[in-house]
Amino acid sequence: MKKGKKILLITLGILLVLAATVLIIMKVSGSHRSNPEDIISYETNNPFITGRTELIAHRLGAGIAPEESMLALNTCLENDNISMDIYEFDVRMTADNQLILFHNKTLDETTDAASVFGVEGLLVHDKTLEELRQLNMGAQFVNEKGEKPYANTSEIPEGLQIWTLAEALDYMTEKGLSRFSIEAKDSGELGMKAVDLIYAELKERNLLSTTIFSSFKTDVSAYAQEKYPDLIRSNTDAQAIEFYIAAITGDKNYVPPCTVFQLPFNDKYLNMGVNFATAQVINFAHSHNVAVHYWVVDDPERMEYLKSVKADGIMTDYPDLLCDTLSSN
Repeated sequence: MKKGKKILLITLGILLVLAATVLIIMKVSGSHRSNPEDIISYETNNPFITGRTELIAHRLGAGIAPEESMLALNTCLENDNISMDIYEFDVRMTADNQLILFHNKTLDETTDAASVFGVEGLLVHDKTLEELRQLNMGAQFVNEKGEKPYANTSEIPEGLQIWTLAEALDYMTEKGLSRFSIEAKDSGELGMKAVDLIYAELKERNLLSTTIFSSFKTDVSAYAQEKYPDLIRSNTDAQAIEFYIAAITGDKNYVPPCTVFQLPFNDKYLNMGVNFATAQVINFAHSHNVAVHYWVVDDPERMEYLKSVKADGIMTDYPDLLCDTLSSN
């Protein structure tokens, strides 16, 4: 065998061994479950570190009713077996600068916009609030039986009309709720306008100390931090990774950028070996007076594990499943 070919084969062999080693490390890291006894208690003044795992309805309970809707909220509130600590929802800006509860980029994914307007791919910002009031928020919702119970109706079912942030906050506070997590989905100038409106609505209702503001858009998050330092914020994607690296390396110079970390605990990250839910990571956050909430957790085993390691919050699409799982152990 020629010397050059032999060197090439050896190099390929080394690369294969390194690749296999990395895959094994990723697999081990992703499947790791910490011993609850390794969790350390720290003194804190963080309002979202309560000493218990708080239950958070993601998109107001997107798995049990159409997401972001009054119906989803009421489905939780009217079920005696559901008791959530925090309600999470998203907002986007309309063409006439009104904030509505809405998550997806296009209207088609959850509503009947294509049939109402005769155009596919419309964005929230393409239409005014009055125009958006024509839409059925539950038109695309599929229940556990594979049915679309709110589609093809002559009128918008009760609780499934588009509603504004102001309307939602008024309704929720009237129901005795005061703890929320609000994500601004728009970027750029729209996202910054959203921050201004969110802040004003929260301040008017004395909700600044009980609400988490989030945006995964770097420019919007930076704007919120600079202009409204009293706004309780969560992290961007980049800040989550920076935090994770600091936690696993024990960076003594690390300064957290926010009050609450909202971190993924799902297969996408776990399969890459990024496990945010370890005692090392949770202890690092708590030692810096930062709460940790995990999204979107719809698996009972993962719910039970997160409670055992004293996660500060679990965000789920299925509030009924979360309440049932954690009340039974």
